[in-house]
Formats: sequence, C-alpha cells, structure tokens
Amino acid sequence: EPLPPPLPKKQLQRAESLPEQGPSHHCQGDPTPWAGSVLYSVPPRLRHEEGAPSSTPPRDGPSCGPKKPLTKSQSLGEAVAWSSPQKGPSPSLRELTFGTADGELGQLLPSPAGVCEVLLGCQAATLARLSARIQEELVGPEEQQQLLETELVGKRWGALRILEPEPCCESGDAWYFRVGFTSRQSQLELAAKVPKPCCSSLGVQSSLGTHCSIQRLLGRFTDRLPRELLLPGNPGEQSQSPACPATHPVLQVLICAEVPHQTLADFVKGSQGLHRTSPGHYERLGCLLLLQLCLGLEHLQGQSMGQGDLSPENLLLVQCPCPPGSQQGKKEPLGLSLPRLLISSFFKAKEKRRPCSTSQEQDWAKGLAAPTSPAGDELKLGRLIYQILHVDISLEDALGFRSNRLPEILSLSIYSAGLRRLATLLLHRDPSRRASIPQARSILQVLLWGPRQELFARSRKTLPLLQGWVEVKRALLLLRFAENWAGAGGRAGLEEWLCCQYFQEVTEHTLYQVTQDLY
Repeated sequence: EPLPPPLPKKQLQRAESLPEQGPSHHCQGDPTPWAGSVLYSVPPRLRHEEGAPSSTPPRDGPSCGPKKPLTKSQSLGEAVAWSSPQKGPSPSLRELTFGTADGELGQLLPSPAGVCEVLLGCQAATLARLSARIQEELVGPEEQQQLLETELVGKRWGALRILEPEPCCESGDAWYFRVGFTSRQSQLELAAKVPKPCCSSLGVQSSLGTHCSIQRLLGRFTDRLPRELLLPGNPGEQSQSPACPATHPVLQVLICAEVPHQTLADFVKGSQGLHRTSPGHYERLGCLLLLQLCLGLEHLQGQSMGQGDLSPENLLLVQCPCPPGSQQGKKEPLGLSLPRLLISSFFKAKEKRRPCSTSQEQDWAKGLAAPTSPAGDELKLGRLIYQILHVDISLEDALGFRSNRLPEILSLSIYSAGLRRLATLLLHRDPSRRASIPQARSILQVLLWGPRQELFARSRKTLPLLQGWVEVKRALLLLRFAENWAGAGGRAGLEEWLCCQYFQEVTEHTLYQVTQDLY
C-alpha cells in the first residue's frame, strides 16, 4: 500500500537570548555626553512605526548595540529589548549629537535612504533650534520678560529715569520717551508710551500675546506728566496741560519693551534717495518689512483679534541690537540696516468712504475703510506696497480705478515684478480671487529666498524638483551659518531668523502653489 503523505513540519520558535554583558555591550561606563545632546526630530518613517516616541531615556541609561525582542525567558522586571524597526519601536533617539554612540547611529542607517532621512531630520531640527535661539536674542527670554512685568507693577514716573526730554518717536496715536529702569538683574532701557487724546488701544493690546512683530507692554500706570518732558506743539505748557484737555491733567502711560526710533512713514519718506540709487537694496528691505508685518497679522488672525490700523504712521521701527563680533561692532546707517517692524495701534481708525455702484466695489471700499475686518488687512497691505515703493495710491484714487487698473510699478530691481504681482492679488476687487495674508507671506518669502523663475528654465516644475531644491538650500543655509560663526561674520540677526523660519516650514507642495501664483 502507498505510504501516507508526510505530515507538515512544525515550526518551532527558539527563544532568543540577549547579548552577554561583555565589555563591548556594557553601558554603565559609557562616556557618551547624554546631557549635552541636542534635540532631534525623528524622521517621518520612524515616527509612523513607533507612534509617539518618548524623549525619556531608558532607566538603565542609553542603550548600546542591537536589541532583540522580549522572550519568555525574560521577566517583566528586566529591560525590554527590541528587534528591527519592522517588528517594534526602533532605538532612535529624539536627541542626536556628534557624540552619539555608533551603536545607536547604526540602527538608524540601514540603507542610503535611511542616511538621507536622518540627515534631513537633523537639518530640520537644527533650523528649529537656531530659529528659537535667534528669536530669544531679538526679543529676550520669556522668563525675564515676565519677571520684569512683575517688577513694574505699581511703578510710576518716580521709578523711571528720563533719558531724553523729547520724544524719541512720534506715531499717529502716541509719543514715545526713552526711560531707564533698574531691575534686579541689570540696567534696562525701555519706552514710555504716552497715548494721544482719544487714542487708546490698551483693552485690545493687553491680550495679544507675545510675538516679534507685536509691540509688547510690560506695565502701565496713570500719573501726571513730569515737567521736564516736552511734547511737540506745547513747549511752554508742560506743567499745566501737556497736550491734554484741562479736565484730564493725568495721563495713562504704557511701558513698552522696545524703543522705537521712527515710524514706517518716516522711513519711507527719508528713503526716496536710497530707492533711486540702490533700488535692489531698498526693495529687499521693503520685502523684509512687509514679511514681518504679515507674520504679525497672522498672529493676530490666529487669535481672532482685530487689527486696528496699518497706516505707516502707526507701524513702528526698532533698531536691532548689533550682534557681538559683527564687523568689529560697526553699525550700518539706519537707512541701510533692517529694523524690526512692530504693530502698535489696535484701535478702529476712521477713514472717509465714497458711494460705490457695485457689490464688489462696496466690499473693496469696506475693506479699505474698516481696518478691523478680515478683508481689510489684505487690502491695506496691498496699498502699503505702493506706499513703500513711493507710488501714491490714496483710498480716493484707488476707488476711482476701473477694471482692476492700478498704478504702474516700475521695474527697478529683481523684486519689482513680484511686488507688483502681489499688490495686484491683494487689491483684487473679487474677494474670492484676492490673496490672503498667509499667501502674501509665502509670496514674499519666495521673492526673498527663492526659488526664482530661472529654476524652471530647463526643467519642468515638479514636486520632486521643488523637494530637491528645498533640501539642498536647507543644507547650504546651515553651512553658511557654520562658516559665518566660525569666521568674522558674527552672529545671526533678524534677517537670518526670518530665513530660518522659511526653510524650517516650507514644503514642496506650498512652493508649487506659490510659484504658480507668482510666476
């Protein structure tokens, strides 16, 4: 008789033992600088496999060498060991440095694709750290600002030293005086903001949160104006009625962290010669100022806070501190250096309106005349582009144009055509085709740092092309930082911070749409 078919062989799974604790695997004496490591964002592939990885190292210290899955021969009290990334969480760390153990790095580098992911993740994390560090140098540590707010509670003119009797800056709604204050840590220079009659935005401004483009209030008090302070137009009446009605001799004073030196209106008025002689430099400064304004407007819109006034008279400019070691401490002239731009006015401004014949014109006029409406920010930003470029476009003139015919912007630099295109998108009469503030911010970033149109001269615009451009530019940006800090270039400043933010967040999908709108 034929033999019965053979039975299938039973697969037995052998228990896998952990590697012996020899000298090459022992971790207790590992000199890896665990506390000095830097933040690292886990690459997307590893993040999807391990869920939300913990940033806390194992109890027994950093792991060394490959790990294997938990077997029945182990008790629950022993350290859990893991296999390859396909079977469980990989031993990837959220913190990688040049001193990270090779055993850890080896498990992140299974292939050339793994190497690429690690490099891209490290670059993105480094940009995030650089951005946070530069921002702290620009606006100061948040903890120190909060401590200073506490120290200023209850303080009045008597606790402040008046550094100059005349205002250092006059905006559309306030005068600013340079004052000194002795805190527990150091001597500080602050600004005392004296609102003009019938101009007060304290109720809105006190709840705006912290942002680099928003004026920060540290304290407030109500007191008589000191005799030595001089307000324009009232040189001989300071002690009796300092630019205020006789029934209100006591003024409200706001203490601000930033000391402005001029308004955007002053800057534009005094830069006509610079625009003629160095149009490229001036229009680049204009793009950087508009970018700061867009970032501040996005912050306000994210908090559902209405913007009060975008007129150049109420946008303040603050001179950035000179970074240590930057060209042996030499400072550029105010017209050439990039200042910080601050939104400082949040009250509802009144502007003359004219009757409109169509619904779209009504929406257009309403947006320009009502600065607190969401549409008003876009329209006023578009008009501000013309003002920065020294092209007159008042509200009455703008409403007189038909068929989206706006004033011509001359092509004086590589930024002129892009600014003309952006202004057209922001001032479009059709609300559905009008650019938003985030779109305007993205267009300005592309104008400043690319990709420029010549990138697509020989290659068709595709997502892989844009992704490769982002990755290469991000790496080159980090190399530039390293070279500058190692040489005589000095430390990074405001423009570098804005550039870091761009390459930290930009994606090829965003670039595809923005370049489509711009070019």
